Amino acid sequence: MIVKKILRLEWLQFTRSLGFQQNLFIKILMGIGLLFFAAIFMIFGGGFFFFAQKVLPETDPLELVNNYVIFWFLFSLIIRYFLQQLPVINIKPLLTIPIKRNTIIHFLLGKTFVSPFNFFPLLFLLPFSVVLLYHDYPPVNVVFWFLSLKLLVLSNNLINFLINKNDTAFYSIVSILGLFVGLEYFSIFKISLPIGIVFNYIYQQPLLVIAPIILLTILYFSTFKLIRKGFYIDDVIQDKKQKNVQIVDLSWMNRFGSMAPFLKNDIKLISRNARPKQVVMMSFLFLFYGLIFYTNKTYADMPAFLAFASVFVTGGFLMSFGQLVPAWDSEYYKMLMSQNIPYKQYLKAKWTLMTTAVTISFILSIPYLYFGTKIFGMIAAGALFNIGLNSFFTLLSGALNKIPIELNVKAKAFNNTNKFNLTQVLVAMPKIILPMLLFYVPYKFISFNAGILTLALSGVLGIVFKNFFINKIEKIYQKEKYKTIAAFSENQ
Repeated sequence: MIVKKILRLEWLQFTRSLGFQQNLFIKILMGIGLLFFAAIFMIFGGGFFFFAQKVLPETDPLELVNNYVIFWFLFSLIIRYFLQQLPVINIKPLLTIPIKRNTIIHFLLGKTFVSPFNFFPLLFLLPFSVVLLYHDYPPVNVVFWFLSLKLLVLSNNLINFLINKNDTAFYSIVSILGLFVGLEYFSIFKISLPIGIVFNYIYQQPLLVIAPIILLTILYFSTFKLIRKGFYIDDVIQDKKQKNVQIVDLSWMNRFGSMAPFLKNDIKLISRNARPKQVVMMSFLFLFYGLIFYTNKTYADMPAFLAFASVFVTGGFLMSFGQLVPAWDSEYYKMLMSQNIPYKQYLKAKWTLMTTAVTISFILSIPYLYFGTKIFGMIAAGALFNIGLNSFFTLLSGALNKIPIELNVKAKAFNNTNKFNLTQVLVAMPKIILPMLLFYVPYKFISFNAGILTLALSGVLGIVFKNFFINKIEKIYQKEKYKTIAAFSENQ
C-alpha cells in the first residue's frame, strides 16, 4: 500500500511538472530508440550461436560466451557508470510523514532494477538460451545458467550504484578491464580460459546458482546500509561540511583586464566542483578519439570521417564545456546578471577559456605525428576550425540551454533530459557536418592538402571576425537573459 502511494506521488510529480509535454515527447523518442536496440539485441542473441559455429566451428558457442562474459561484465560496468542515470526520489517531504525509512530505501533500490541496462542482457541471453534448448542442451543446466547470469547482471547494477559513490573503485575497474584486454590481446595470459572454466562449471552444476544469489543479497544489503547511513532529514537539508581548500594565486590572470574576474571564477569552478572536473577528465579522453579512426584501415578511404575525428581530438573541452554555458553559472546566475558587468566580456572570457583548452589539446596531440604529417596536419586544421568557428557555434548552442547544473553532482549521458530543445540540436549540427564538408569538397575536386587548407582557413577567417561573431551571440544571450534566469530559478 505504501509503495503504491509513493508510485502515485512519482506519477503526479511527473504529470504536474511545467515541462510535462516536453518530458512526454522526449520519453516517447527514447522509448522508440530502446525498442530499436531491443530488437537488435534479440536478433544478435538468437543468431550468435550460428555465427559462432560458422566462425569457430571447433568451439562450443556456450563455452565461447562463458570465456568472454567477464569482459562483458566489466565493460558494461563502465558503460553504466557513464550512461545509467540512477533513480532519485524527492525524499524531503517523505521524511516528514509517517513512512518508514526502510520502505523508502527499498523502493529506491527497486527503481534501480527497472533499467534498460538490466533488460538488454536478458534480450540477448533469452534467445541464446532458447537456441541452446533447440540444439538439445540439457534444459535444467541451461535454465540455471541463464538464471545465474541474470543474477550477475542485477549484481552489476548494484555494483554500479556503489562505484558511483567511489571514484577509486571506478578507476580500478577500468584498470582491471584494460589489463585483462591487454593480456588477452597480446597473448601474454589468456584470462578468458580460467574465467571460462568457472562459468562452464556453473553451467555443469546448476546448484551453484546459489553463489550469484548470495552475491546479489550481500550487494543489496551493502547498498541498503550505505543509503540508510545518511538517510536523515538533517543530512538532506543541511549544508555539507566545509572543507579546507587550497588557495591558488590567480593574480597573474589580471593581465586579461575586464575578462579576468570571469576567468578566475571559471578556474575556481572547475577546480572545486565534481561536474566540471568530470568534463575535464572526459576532455582528456577525447584526445584518444583519433586512435579509433587512424588505426582502422577502413577509414583510410573515408577521409571525411578522419576530418570529423580530427576536430574531436582537440575539441573535447570546447564542446562539452561550451554547450553548457551559461548553465555552469546557474546556481548564481541571477546574482551575476544583477551586477553592472558587460555581457560581452563574460562571453569573451568563456571563449578564451575554451580556445586555450583547444590549444593545450593540440600540443598534447603532437604524438599523432606517428601516423604521418597528413594526419597531424588535419588535426592542426581541426584545431583552427575549433578556435575560429566551432567555438562560436558552441557558445550559440549554450544560449539556448536553460537547464541548470548541480556542480557537485556527477553527470550522466542522459541526464537533464527533462527539456528537449530542437533548436539547440539544429544549432549543434554544423559542429558535426560543417568540418566534414569543408574538408571533403576541396579534397574531392582538388587534393587532400586542399581539404586541409580549406578547413584551416575557415578557422582563421573565424578568428579574424571574432568580434563580429561575439557581438551577434551577445545579442542572442541578452534576448534570452530573463528567460534563462526564470528557468534557472524554477529548477532551484
